[in-house]
Amino acid sequence: MYTEKVMDHFTHPRNVGEIEDADGVAMVGNPICGDVMKITIKVEEGKIVDAKFKTFGCGAAIAVSSMVTDLVKGKTLGEALEISNKAVADALGGLPPKKMHCSNLGADALRKAIEDYLQKQGKELPDTEAGSEAL
Repeated sequence: MYTEKVMDHFTHPRNVGEIEDADGVAMVGNPICGDVMKITIKVEEGKIVDAKFKTFGCGAAIAVSSMVTDLVKGKTLGEALEISNKAVADALGGLPPKKMHCSNLGADALRKAIEDYLQKQGKELPDTEAGSEAL
């Protein structure tokens, strides 16, 4: 059973689409269930000012994509890197155990989009959480 928040983000997803001149892009997938998620981010002065997604997958994967893009807007890169799969699932009011892998996709896609942005800037992803504060 899905929470009201999951159903809301599934039936009325936020931030659907793709940022044309994205600063960071990532695509992740789960070969077992077939879900594929693409996240694009726009970064200004160390903050994520926009995030969009395109997801091919189940309702939980779409809800997770919508929530991740909502959660990340306005966050510094360091704050965004701290968004975990648990944080995404919690923000949605929980996910059924069989759908928790969807929250991993969202957190992984976000992290990879930030990695892509940093690589384009000639920077590396910090190894520790304390290092993420320096971003």
